[in-house]
Amino acid sequence: MSGWPNAVVVGEVGPRDGLQNEAPIPVADRIRLIDALSATGLSRIEAVSFVSPKAIPSMAGAAEVMAGITRVPGVSYRALVPNVKGAELALAAAVDEIEVVVSASETHNRKNVNRSVDASVAAAGELTALAHDATTPVEAIVSTAFGCPYEGDVAEGRVAGIAARLRDCGADQLSFGDTTGMATPRRVHSLLDALDEVGLAAPEVALHFHNTRGTGLANVIVAMERGVTRFDASIGGLGGCPYAPGATGNIVTEDLVHMLDDMGVDTGIDLDALIDCAHLAQDLVGRELPGQVMRAGPRTRTVAS
Repeated sequence: MSGWPNAVVVGEVGPRDGLQNEAPIPVADRIRLIDALSATGLSRIEAVSFVSPKAIPSMAGAAEVMAGITRVPGVSYRALVPNVKGAELALAAAVDEIEVVVSASETHNRKNVNRSVDASVAAAGELTALAHDATTPVEAIVSTAFGCPYEGDVAEGRVAGIAARLRDCGADQLSFGDTTGMATPRRVHSLLDALDEVGLAAPEVALHFHNTRGTGLANVIVAMERGVTRFDASIGGLGGCPYAPGATGNIVTEDLVHMLDDMGVDTGIDLDALIDCAHLAQDLVGRELPGQVMRAGPRTRTVAS
């Protein structure tokens, strides 16, 4: 247990990464979910995406969402942007942080944003400069970091090389996405080794796991033992990727926090409030979500004999 950090930061991605795979829900309901999440102790919430509503209809109305939420001091409300135009819209909406994604896989990158990886890295540098002019930090996310649904395995050295280029473009933070749920503990070690070789130590990176093949929480434990202290998760297990066939939900926020609480790793998050948010998310999308703690309750819950 001594190999685990004392605390980790859990980033909530349900309102964006989670809902982008769902049928569109009203802006007022998206605001309601974000406001509920803001009251749990979460410090980072991926709230919206400034993308074309033709491409991702469920993310339409991003500016209205940002204008409607009740901002809680200490919570960073973040927005994903695909290009400079998206960054301009995000800055006009006064987001606290901008995210930009570049796929490690050439094929996935073209499916996702219709351009080459090299072009995406260049665009990331341009929008990072724009954001920095507005004193807004940028997190660069390398997606398909553990494999691609079109190309299969992606060499860890390639992932690390792209990350180094994004760092050199000025990215303030770097995150690595298991877009297709292909990560396993062995591959987590391999990627962290490759990142270390280009000067990116584990405590400097964030990891974004999916639970597509059931290894999400195991990957978190391995990464923590290596020194990673930032992880993304999605309320109720919402999520996936429109351009990654079969890439079902992210790791579940309340399941992750439940596990970390019992391990003695501080998240600063109220688990009961988080479970209430999971039930709200399930009601809003109108289908059963894969979160397990929301159904079973915390391990300390008892029933009358």
